[in-house]
Amino acid sequence: MDTLSFRESCLPSDILAVGRILRDCGFFNEAEQEVGVSLVTERLEKGLDSGYFFMFAEQNGHVVGYTCFGPIPGTASSYDLYWIAVSNELRGKGIGTVLITTTEEKIKHFGGTRVYVETSSKELYVPTRNFYESNNYVLEASLKDYYGPEDDKLMYVKVL
Repeated sequence: MDTLSFRESCLPSDILAVGRILRDCGFFNEAEQEVGVSLVTERLEKGLDSGYFFMFAEQNGHVVGYTCFGPIPGTASSYDLYWIAVSNELRGKGIGTVLITTTEEKIKHFGGTRVYVETSSKELYVPTRNFYESNNYVLEASLKDYYGPEDDKLMYVKVL
């Protein structure tokens, strides 16, 4: 694997990069892709006041994965991991693990002690759930039919 580099700042080019990653990975519908891209746009427009933080993984000058995270308002030290995605052609090569670990270190640096993430119970998301569990996230709650019939919202947590 080529050397990864990380950056936290958003660049205008990240709008296209995030859109490409979310579109090509096959996990997100069009509306979800639009939400993911809109968070990059909001960060570019509002800066830190947006409440969204990013970690971009780059390889050979190209964004190959990213996370979007932020503090949960009204909590002492809990964070949401809103998005983690890796370029489809590079999934399964350890980039996601390095990316989530780097993000968790940043959250700890900010004083965060817990990270929450949600995903779907659909069969498509078995690899996603396996990924979180292999990175020591624990299933904390399940909201039946949240996304639709037979599509539960699964909430995972990791104590840092």
